[in-house]
Amino acid sequence: MSLKIGNVELKNNLILAPMAGVTDLPFRLITKKYGNPGLVCNEMVSAKAICYNDEKTLKMLEMEETERPISMQIFGSDPESMGEAAKFVSQKCDILDINMGCPAPKVVKNGDGSKLLLDLKLAEKIIKSVVKNSSKPVTLKIRKGWDEEHVVVEDIAKIAENSGVSAIIVHGRTRNEFYSRNF
Repeated sequence: MSLKIGNVELKNNLILAPMAGVTDLPFRLITKKYGNPGLVCNEMVSAKAICYNDEKTLKMLEMEETERPISMQIFGSDPESMGEAAKFVSQKCDILDINMGCPAPKVVKNGDGSKLLLDLKLAEKIIKSVVKNSSKPVTLKIRKGWDEEHVVVEDIAKIAENSGVSAIIVHGRTRNEFYSRNF
């Protein structure tokens, strides 16, 4: 079964999810060769690090033409740096993905990832900035909420749709559930 995201036609609906410390270039190439997904995604990269031309971060954005179509994921909590990163990254990828789902303490302590699910006004500013500055279709990865008292999946999905996001991917757990199987 094929899948279309924005103007990007995928040959099937199998997507290699972005996984920090896992979906580097060699892993994606092996997956593409032997798993044949319709789309591969890089590890999430910091928008601020892109804006600062951080060498390690820019290396994480390296890819080969055989990987196409490829999605590249950015994260951050500053609308301006997210917009600037979107301009840069969208020149390399086929789909640009926003991470608002990462539950890692080192990410959320800076207000990034799933922490944005607690501030929908800021999340909306970030989404609009990325969509405005990207030359490629934009997708959004979220969790269903921060915790059971803050389930905002419908609210954030409406914001994303109204802001021009081409697809929304929902991790069916809250941030507080991390990667547990209890959902």
